[in-house]
Parts: sequence; structure tokens; C-alpha cells
Amino acid sequence: MKLRSMTRTIAVAIACLPLAGQALAQDTIKIGVIAALTGPFANIGKPFEDGIRTYLHQHGDKVAGKKIEVIYRDDGGSNADHSKRAAQELIAREKVDFLIGFSLTPSALAVAPLATRARTPMIVMNAVTTGITDKSPYMVRTSMTMHQMTEPFGTWTGKSKIGKVYTLVSDYSTGADAEVKFIKGFSEAGGKVVGSARVPLANPDYSPFVQRAKDQKPDALFFFAPGAEDGTALLKAFTDKGLDKAGIKFLGVGDMTSDSPTLAALGERALGAVTVLNYSTALDNDANRAFLKAYAAANPQRPAATFVTVAAYDTMGMIAETVRRLDGKVTGDAAIKTLAGMKWNSPRGPISIDPATRDIVQNMYIREVKKVDGKLVNAPISVLENVPPR
Repeated sequence: MKLRSMTRTIAVAIACLPLAGQALAQDTIKIGVIAALTGPFANIGKPFEDGIRTYLHQHGDKVAGKKIEVIYRDDGGSNADHSKRAAQELIAREKVDFLIGFSLTPSALAVAPLATRARTPMIVMNAVTTGITDKSPYMVRTSMTMHQMTEPFGTWTGKSKIGKVYTLVSDYSTGADAEVKFIKGFSEAGGKVVGSARVPLANPDYSPFVQRAKDQKPDALFFFAPGAEDGTALLKAFTDKGLDKAGIKFLGVGDMTSDSPTLAALGERALGAVTVLNYSTALDNDANRAFLKAYAAANPQRPAATFVTVAAYDTMGMIAETVRRLDGKVTGDAAIKTLAGMKWNSPRGPISIDPATRDIVQNMYIREVKKVDGKLVNAPISVLENVPPR
């Protein structure tokens, strides 16, 4: 009898193990991060880690009685198949509550149908191609859209006594989007495009393209590529070919003059470069000061914070707020409904998610590289307020 009783007790204990595991899982909010953590686009993916680490350092890893667990998967950035496999694993095996990250547009597009089938909210923290949130009702974006940057920047440029522009962009979907949107805004404001070129996405040599632009004698060169390294290479070619001495202004999307590593690498070559972005470390507001203090404490060995870092930091805050509003009872449908329409006080200024598109509304800053107290900074010179995502 004793043996039979013991056997029954063991059987009951074993039967209860899955339930214990499920209870443990219910006490955890799992966040899967898909990002370029190695390779040529790691300068986009690694700041995701920095921003997430900053938020957890500042606010802790508990919300509404749940522990936040972050699980990383490296997709290299440009391989959509890797992104898809990472998402499949995170959804099926890890059973994540949220998918976040997505360094480049192909990654976000590859994962969109998986998120839809699994009803798992996915939050895009960088990929900027306009309209990609249409690809899944479970997709939200906390970064920006190409439209937000380039079309209003084109309009601002056309109204700033810059009559002729040459455009130079990377030859892929987002580069084409940047070119089209900038030209639209610039042309409608009365500007004239005197030439355009697209350069290979991988390992481009900018020198011949920059020379061709100089030969057209524009007032300014507009440039877009997906990463700070390209900004460094382009601005070196820009000054080596003497476009600055010829009075041609450099115009670009903000990471072309990233606080780090671009400004540090370029030094005074970068002076006078004008860019558009949703963030600058030089922004003077309480949320940014608190963020920068937390960032320095959480990432003492890392370069300066970037707009990508801020997008990751805000994403964590918005997830925590979603869990809080749902009192820890998180489902995909409830989470996406909560995220759509959310308003947030970000280091970059006030942001909100447009309920109709699940895309972000935010300020855009026109910044000029200046020397302030002996240090190169992207000083805001104009603010475009509450710019819609499309």
C-alpha cells in the first residue's frame, strides 16, 4: 500500500509540473528582440540593447506584478530569412508577448505575416519605409517614417533660399522612398533638382558620385544611406572633393551626422552639415536630461545615445505602460488596442501613436552641426511640430 501510495503521489507531482511552468510563464512578460547585433548594420541593432538596458536600469524589470524578460535574436539586419526564422522561434518556442526591434525594412516585412497569424504585437524601432504598418494589424512603429523626415525637410529646404539640389541615396526601397519624398517637398516649395543618383547598398565608393554631383553646381547635396558609417564616408568624400569650399551645403537624414561615431570620426569636416531627425542629444527638456543621465549610468562603455537608442527606450516604456493598463493580463489583441492611440512623453518630445495607422506622430528637428563649448553637436535650428507619419 505504501508503494502504491508513493507511486500515486509521484504521478500527481509529475502531472502538476506543466501547470507550474505555465504559472511561472504567466508571471513573466517576454519580449523578443530581433535586431542586427553583428555585421555591417550592428550600429543600428546595438543601440536597441543600449536603450532597453537604460530603461531597465532606470525603472526596473517589474510591472503590474510581472517580471520583464528580454530575449535577443541576431538577424544581421539585411537577411529577411534570418529575421523570419528568429520570429518563428520566439513565437513558437519562447512564446513571447511582444516582438520588437527590426533594424531594416526587409526584416519588418518578413515578420509581419507571422505576427498577424500569432496575434503577437510587433513594434518597429527603426525600419522607416513609409506605410509598412499596413502589412500587419499587429504592427506598431516607435521610430519614424521616411515621409516624416524627408518630405517636410524638402519643404523646409525649398523655403530656405536653397534653389538647386542634387540627390544621392542608397539603391534600395528606403533609399528610393527618401529620394521621392524629399524631391516632392522640395519641388512643391519651388526648388529644382539638378540631378539624382543611387549608389550600391553594400561597400559603396562615394567619390565618383560626389564628383558628379559637384559638376552639376547645385546649392546643396541631399544624401541618405542606412547607417552612420555611410555618413562618415560620404562627408569625407564631400570635403575631399571640395564641395564645402565650392559653397555646396550638405543636407541629410540625421544619422549621417550621428553624435557617435560620425562626429567624432569627422571632426570639423562635419561643421555646417544640416540634417533632419526626431532627436538630438542637445534637446533641452526634462525627459531628455533624465534619459541621458540614466543612459550614462547604464552604458558607461558605450558611445553616445542615438535616435535608435531613444526608440528602444520609449518602446520599453510603452510596453510597460500597456502591461500596467491591462493589469498584467496581456493578450495580443488587448495589447495592440492599448498601444494604438497611446501618448508618451519622450526624450525627443511629445509622441503619440496614430490609431488609424499604428504609426508615430512626433516632432522633427532641423539640426546643424556646430561647435558648442568646444564640442561638436547637432544643434536644433528649427522644429517641425507633430509631423504625421504619412
